[in-house]
Amino acid sequence: MKASTLQQGIPYLRHAFVPQPVMGRSPDQLRAYVDGPDDITGRPFMSEVIAALTRPKSEEETRQHNFDRSTPRFVEPDTEENLHQLFVENLWTDMLPFILPTEERVAAMLEGTSRSPDTVVGQMRPTGTREAWEYTVEKVAVNAVMAGAKPEYFPVILALAATCASARASTTSSAASMAVVNGPVREEIDMNWGTGAMGPYNHANATIGRAYGLLSQNLQGGSVPAETYLGSQGNNYAYNSVTFAENEERSPWVPFHVQHGFDADQSAVSVFGGCRSTAFNLGLRAKHWQDHVRNMLRGLNPHNPPTFILDPITAQQFIDRGGFDTKEKLIQWVYENATMPAGIYWDYQLIENYVYPHALNGVEPYATKLKAAGDELIPIYREDEIHVVVVGGETNGYWRIMGCNYAGTASVDDWR
Repeated sequence: MKASTLQQGIPYLRHAFVPQPVMGRSPDQLRAYVDGPDDITGRPFMSEVIAALTRPKSEEETRQHNFDRSTPRFVEPDTEENLHQLFVENLWTDMLPFILPTEERVAAMLEGTSRSPDTVVGQMRPTGTREAWEYTVEKVAVNAVMAGAKPEYFPVILALAATCASARASTTSSAASMAVVNGPVREEIDMNWGTGAMGPYNHANATIGRAYGLLSQNLQGGSVPAETYLGSQGNNYAYNSVTFAENEERSPWVPFHVQHGFDADQSAVSVFGGCRSTAFNLGLRAKHWQDHVRNMLRGLNPHNPPTFILDPITAQQFIDRGGFDTKEKLIQWVYENATMPAGIYWDYQLIENYVYPHALNGVEPYATKLKAAGDELIPIYREDEIHVVVVGGETNGYWRIMGCNYAGTASVDDWR
């Protein structure tokens, strides 16, 4: 509870306590919590609630809490070892070895863009209730240096920062982010979209994604466990934010950024959040491929829409087996086939937490879903939240579905 109040930016919020978690408890168990004692004080729970609401504020509770995590432009000179330790102690790193952002190194990174160092790139916040922090090109450059990126990668990193979508979002479900690069910049900076593209085998892929995480952590006002980060288990994807380039050359369909309003000869980066669930398979079988894909979709939590991440081999199989000669046709099929009984859908905890209130307020398509009979099959996702990306080196037709939310696509060319 104390961690939650810190995360919300109200550390002196009064609270009464019931056993956690409350998910999965029966109505009788929940009623017993309300009618029973506070587990911390031993006094009746409702008495604690009333006392918290009516007790006059103490001096501590009226004092302004300072959440400032800003730093001076320069830290005091010291040995390299001591400076590394300073960064670790202040939680300015992802706890991996990093490059110290000296004035000379930051100046070299700034050569990667024509933008002025004091140009404002965007804003981020560590939680939904904290004030958004504004950051400049120079501040993004500091984090790019720390990540080990090269100046020629800097426009991509600036584009990621310009999305204002944090790679260090605070959610108890431990979400991470994903970044997909399209256009000529892929070749210019020697990114990988073939064999091993989503793994630790390419300098640009690895350091661009790491820089995205570091700038999110440092320029949004921190990402501190139990204060501004509440991911219960944490997420290993967060080390480089699953960053790769789309295999446009071997994809049978148009590139992802073209689907979202860019020309093929423009460079762009697309960001996805909420990455935490994955279903994976090998190719498409001739007889039961549709059933296999439906099972994979059912295996994701319905609160996270699917992004199909396909090796070119499997992308071609979707054309051969299903006749999906465009991504749009595949997406329509997924929308129509990703269904489950309404009663099962509404019983998912995250659906109850986040979707059910919208349905009660008449928001479509959720209000219509709520009217369905318990055994009636209903669409799990909206058609516009399903996406397809092609990546891989065709060593085999393995592919996956990532449960995640598309956050937007930003121009890389704007930051050259």
